[in-house]
Amino acid sequence: MNSADKLMFVQGIFPLIAIIVSVTMAGWVLTTWLRIKNGYPLENSWGKALYPKRDDEAMERIRLLSQENAQLRAELGSVKDRLANVERIVTDGAVSLDREIESLRGHTN
Repeated sequence: MNSADKLMFVQGIFPLIAIIVSVTMAGWVLTTWLRIKNGYPLENSWGKALYPKRDDEAMERIRLLSQENAQLRAELGSVKDRLANVERIVTDGAVSLDREIESLRGHTN
């Protein structure tokens, strides 16, 4: 096999190698994207999960955030109730509002 034959062989096989490498890289990128999108942990070259790390600090942070979330939900419920009262006052007619104010004045006197 002379050098011209070797060159023709390399030129013939090079596009095939380039396609295989491109498809492999595209598959790797797609797999990584799907893992990130669906919440699966990423792995290093040894198969060990990189994320999420489960340690005491992370668990404590999750507990504190859960408590804060519960407090904020309770506060939001309170704000919704107050807003409903304000909306009722604003949307009620002036006559009914005057009647309620006068009835409250009558109860306090």
